[in-house]
Amino acid sequence: MKYIVLVSHGTFAPGLHNALLMLAGEERKDILSTSLENGMGSDTYVENVRKCIAEITLEDEVLLLGDLVGGSPLTLAANVIAERGLLPNTVMIGGVNMPLALSAALMKDDMELTELAEALLGESREVMQEFKISEDETEEEL
Repeated sequence: MKYIVLVSHGTFAPGLHNALLMLAGEERKDILSTSLENGMGSDTYVENVRKCIAEITLEDEVLLLGDLVGGSPLTLAANVIAERGLLPNTVMIGGVNMPLALSAALMKDDMELTELAEALLGESREVMQEFKISEDETEEEL
């Protein structure tokens, strides 16, 4: 199975997880999340990551999505992934947002993990744009 594991500072990852379940299906066992909350020590967070990914086996693949490249949640989760021997079957992406995570959830079973990561990174660059409404547009046109 391919798993999506979301990690973040604060409650971003669990919130994103919740939103994904609304949009991609509530019965998803392939999306997991945990977060480094304010005041939480790294040892507690690492133990939470271990519990979060406990069901993942060496035969599974992992798309690890973190809020910040080089941030503690992603770095510490990567260490747990490595300690479990899952690193060869893991792709990690920092800077996760809703479009990237939703596309990952919807496309992950149709492509190889490295191909998926490449597609997600390309797509996420394209979906980020300013939302503009001109003053002469009416509500009916929206």
